[in-house]
Amino acid sequence: MNAPVNPKDLYPADLQRRGLEDLAHVPGPKPAVSKTLRTIKFLADPLKAVTTLADTYGPIFRRQDYMGWGVTILGPEANELVLFNKDKIFSSKLGWDPVLELVFPNGLMMMDFDHHRMHRKTLSVAFKPAPMKAYLAGLTEGISRATAKWETGKPFKFYPAIKNLTLDLAAGSFLGLPWGPEAQKINQAFTDMVLASVAIVRRPLPFTQMKRGVEGRAFLCDYFGKEIPNRRGKTGDDFFTQFCNATDEDGNLLTDQEIIDHMNFLMMAAHDTLTSSMTSMVYYLGKNPEWQEKLREEVDQVRGRHGDVSGGPRIPGAAKLPYEALGELELVEMAFKESLRLIPPVPMIPRRAVKDFEFMGHKIPAGSGVGINPLYTHHMAEHWPDPERFDPLRFTTQMSANRHKYAWVPFGGGAHMCLGLHFAYMQAKAFFFHLLSNYRIVLPEGYEGDFMMVPIPRPKDGLPVTLLPR
Repeated sequence: MNAPVNPKDLYPADLQRRGLEDLAHVPGPKPAVSKTLRTIKFLADPLKAVTTLADTYGPIFRRQDYMGWGVTILGPEANELVLFNKDKIFSSKLGWDPVLELVFPNGLMMMDFDHHRMHRKTLSVAFKPAPMKAYLAGLTEGISRATAKWETGKPFKFYPAIKNLTLDLAAGSFLGLPWGPEAQKINQAFTDMVLASVAIVRRPLPFTQMKRGVEGRAFLCDYFGKEIPNRRGKTGDDFFTQFCNATDEDGNLLTDQEIIDHMNFLMMAAHDTLTSSMTSMVYYLGKNPEWQEKLREEVDQVRGRHGDVSGGPRIPGAAKLPYEALGELELVEMAFKESLRLIPPVPMIPRRAVKDFEFMGHKIPAGSGVGINPLYTHHMAEHWPDPERFDPLRFTTQMSANRHKYAWVPFGGGAHMCLGLHFAYMQAKAFFFHLLSNYRIVLPEGYEGDFMMVPIPRPKDGLPVTLLPR
């Protein structure tokens, strides 16, 4: 597994990127006067933009952005075709390369086929029950410690607060140690790398976001690289130590660079996407206090069943969530899923076809960029009646029974289904178990959130929230 992988061995040698002339038979807009301006307009409101395109051209259309021409295919059937990928038509690496290659190269999402399968199997050791139990203990402690410092009774910006918390939690779960004095540099490095992924200027020229992203990657590579020798041959319940000692089916260790690449990518995925998802859920619980109260009732019942039956005031940090009780937070999980439906942490998923394929009667040649759109699918009224309404009961067994299984894809699907999805559920449950045990979430009167959706959704104003002690 440690031998260098030559992309030419994974993809057709004659694979070429397709242009307008190759996709002229697919309905879609004419070439833009400025593809950069078209991209900026699209990114400003991607749901409105893709809905307009779908209403005009149908569920498959050609599109143009700063990376050139490609096709977008929409709906659960499109998601299944691309994500399940049973005929190995679509490359995740070649789809994400134009977006992430300079800042997150060779992470698990940037691998395909057998190469991806081998690395995924090697990394899966970090997500088995024993280490997951250890992570939960660290999450509970970290959540209690950090939220105890949050002001109550007056508004504060929730997004930066939860971003700092998830970074701190990622440090504990992934590295097994607190960040220390370099915390701000590390946080800034990740922020710069994520923003660089959608920077209009795609080269690391001086003073550009891409330059800052590349510099952030260099900083983190150095940070992780210096620590690897200290973890080889050691035991530990953190991801980093386990990656440093994980072996493939032939007994080979990951190389230092492979560990660094996986850590960079998984740290980003662990704290940026969770920051987005938990912010969305806080927003919807603040907008829907009746649902907030229902979740709080469930949390109190779980506390009571597991020995926390004190009748006095709840003390921040007192809520304990046993690993065995995670499955009992059913309504919390459904509310989390509904928040992911309304604001998926990855609104658009790119791929590149390595074989010719057909969709809705249109033949698409190998080499074409292909995009699917979870944000659009999650708002399709035929699958989600009254799609803008927050309703966790959409995810009861009865309501889910006849729904297309690819109508909800916040974690992707198929071979590239998010490896850390159970960790995400666990962290979200631990956080809301603690938060709802101790506080009520209150938004400003008449508040309507405005989220920037790309690259990872975040509230433009930081989401002003007031926490009131129960």
